[in-house]
Order: sequence, then structure tokens, then C-alpha cells
Amino acid sequence: MMKQRHYDVSLTEGTVWKALLLFFVPIFLGAFVQQLYSLADAVILGRFAGKAAFGAVDAIGNLIKLPLNFFLGLSAGASVVISQYYGAGNSQKLSAAVRMTAVVTLFCALAVTVLGIALAPFMLQSMNTPEDMYPNALSYLRISYAGVLFSLTYNMGAGILRAVGDSKRPFYYLMVCCALNIVLDLIFVALLHWEAAGAALGTISSQAVSAVLVCRTIAKDRTAFGRASKRKKSDRPVLSEIVRLGLPLGVQSALYPVANLIIQSAINSHGTDAVAAWGVCGKLDLIIWMLMDALGVTVSTFVAQNYGAGKPERVKQGVRACFLLALAATVPLCVMLFFFSEPLGHLFIRDDGVVALSTHLMRWFMAPFYVTYLGGEIYSGAIRGTGESFRPMLLTLLCTCALRVVWIFCVVRLCPNSLDAVIASFPVSWIVNSLAFAIYYSHREQLRNGAPAD
Repeated sequence: MMKQRHYDVSLTEGTVWKALLLFFVPIFLGAFVQQLYSLADAVILGRFAGKAAFGAVDAIGNLIKLPLNFFLGLSAGASVVISQYYGAGNSQKLSAAVRMTAVVTLFCALAVTVLGIALAPFMLQSMNTPEDMYPNALSYLRISYAGVLFSLTYNMGAGILRAVGDSKRPFYYLMVCCALNIVLDLIFVALLHWEAAGAALGTISSQAVSAVLVCRTIAKDRTAFGRASKRKKSDRPVLSEIVRLGLPLGVQSALYPVANLIIQSAINSHGTDAVAAWGVCGKLDLIIWMLMDALGVTVSTFVAQNYGAGKPERVKQGVRACFLLALAATVPLCVMLFFFSEPLGHLFIRDDGVVALSTHLMRWFMAPFYVTYLGGEIYSGAIRGTGESFRPMLLTLLCTCALRVVWIFCVVRLCPNSLDAVIASFPVSWIVNSLAFAIYYSHREQLRNGAPAD
């Protein structure tokens, strides 16, 4: 094991629950701060630009997530590789993995920017975007794609730092940049009336600052990553390992928004109020998904480091502790969203009809079922930490993405005028996916027998 720095959390030594909690909290708070980017956009647009601009930003969310999620899947694969090398104390391969992750980031950013800007009109038209939302949606989408390099760079850098146990500094950087984003949103939207374009400009400007900060940190950190060196032939096997693990995660992460785009298209067909109401639901349950994402990163990093260090018993203890932590955090949030979704909805938009519809969806189709998502997130994260991603990808694609598509084209067609039937695809897929991963995890031999990384 490499020498621990004062801002790192030791995941391979000490009390399991304490290590998990110390590592998890900054990630969760960082996710919360990062989501304030979109929350700030939503609140300011809803208050100062109206429901068309508000709904436009939410309606295209999956178009932005589609390419970004593919990269984030690759980044997650790189983080597992880095964590395993860090746990095994292999400094040479650790440095190579960091270099190769930077190369992948630059390549993906350029590809996403060019294709995204060019294809934006076609993508919006294929999604049945309401006519009154189209101008705002197009400007927001193109500006977001133009600044995608900043988002990818920050997430890449934050993933590298977290992989070696540093979950604090990415959180600090996000706090600064979120405050900047809110100020810029107020200037561009409330003062200059640039509507969705102003919100997008505020977001990418603040993301640029976070990208610079995280890159500067990695470049100056010699303790964990060693001295910068030129690319070597020995980097190629490390790149192959990153791609082997990250590509299935990237495909899985990208196909999630593809399935959700089909669902969003079905929601769009119900009109502006339905789109805006679903947008409010998406803002209300942001804290749930922040929690889930933080738990997934935590369990994956914990398992990867301990798997790399050859500590299988500690791996099992960590998975159990993470599951209990997830239940303790999720259940109170579900109760809160069930009972207080209506007053919370009024924070985002003033339209009583939209809030009434969002409250109905949240109370009967979302809040009672979030806990059913936990099994898929935690067990898949644990399996990913051992270096396997292909079969979990197949499980996720079948039990979540494919199931949602089949639901939309089969079940929803039986009741085409029912928005409830569309939204029901989410809890159904969560339940099936968690059951599938629970069964697979219980038969996963490598989680019972640790093997250190090469």
C-alpha cells in the first residue's frame, strides 16, 4: 500500500463502516453541490423565464446524458483500474493508468462536441419536442455540447482523485464552482433575459473553473501519481485494461439515456404540462440519485482497493455495511418526498396544474419505490470493483433498458392516453434489476476469494 496523505481515507485498514462513511460523505456532498448546477438552472428558469424554458432544459436532459454517460462509464472503469493498482501498491501502472485516462478524456470530448452540435436539431425533432420549447432546447443543447470538455475533464480528474482515496478536494472545488454558477445564472437569465442559453453559459463557465482546479491538483500531486513522464509502450496494456473494463460500463451508461429518451418522447406526447411536471419530479428526486451515485462510487472504490490488496473478508464486510448505510439514508428521503412533494414542487414552478401532476407522479409511482433500486446499484458496484463489467452490463441492459423499451412499446400502447402507464416503467425496472443483481451477487465467486491486481 502506498503512503497515505492527510486528505486521503484509508479504505484497506481500520473500521469498515467508519472508512466507508468518511469516504462517502464528501462524494455525496460533492454530488449535491454538482447537482446544484441543474437545480440553479431549473429554479431560475422556472421563476424568470417560464415553464417553456424550464421544461425545455429537462426535456433534453437525456440528450446531454447520452454521450456524457458513455464517457463516465469509461471513467468508472479507469477508476476501478486505478484503485486496484493503488491498493496493490503498483506505482508504475498507476501512473500509466492516469496518463491513459487523460488521453481517453480528450478524445471523447472532441468527438462529443463535434457530433453533438451538428446533430442537435435532428435529435430534438426525433424526440417530439413541443414547438414552444424548441428554440430554448436547441440553444441550451448546443451550448452544453460546446462546453462538454470541461465537464468530462472535471469528472475524469475527480474520478482519479477518488480512486486513490481523496474524496475531499473534488468536493471543495465544486463548492466554489457551484456558487459561481448561481451568480452567472442570475446575471444571464434574470438580469440579461438570455433564458435557456444563459443558463447553459453559466453552467459551462463554472465547469471550466472546476476542470482547471482538478487538473492542476493532479499535475502537482507527486505523492500518489509520481512525476509526469512521456507516454511509454508499457502504457498500452494499461489502456487495454481500462477499455476492457470501461467499455461495457460506457455502453451500459449510454444505453440508459437511450431507453429514457424513448420514455421522454412518450412523456412529451402528453404536452407541455406533462413535460414540466416530470421535470419537477426530476428535481425533487435529485437527492435520491445523488445518494445512489455516491454509494455506487463508494462501494466500487472500496471493493477495488481491498480486492487489489487481497482482502476478501473486508470486501464482504464493506458491501454489507454499504447496504445498511443506503437503507438508513434512503428510507427517510422516500418518506419526505411522499408527504412533502407538493410544497417542494412550488419551489421550482408557480403553475398549480403542473405541481399537482408532479405530486401525483411522485406519491404513487416514485417515492415508495426508490428503495427497490438499491440492490442493483450496490451489488453492481461491488462486482465492478473486482474488475468484471461485461456480465453486469448484460444484466442491466436486459433488466432495465430493454425492459423499459418493451414496456413503452407494449404496455403503454394498451393505454396510450395514460401518463401513469409511462411512468410505471421506472419502478418495474428497478425491482427486476435489483432482484437479478442480488441473485448474481450471491453466486459471485470472486467476491468471496480476493485476488490482488498484477
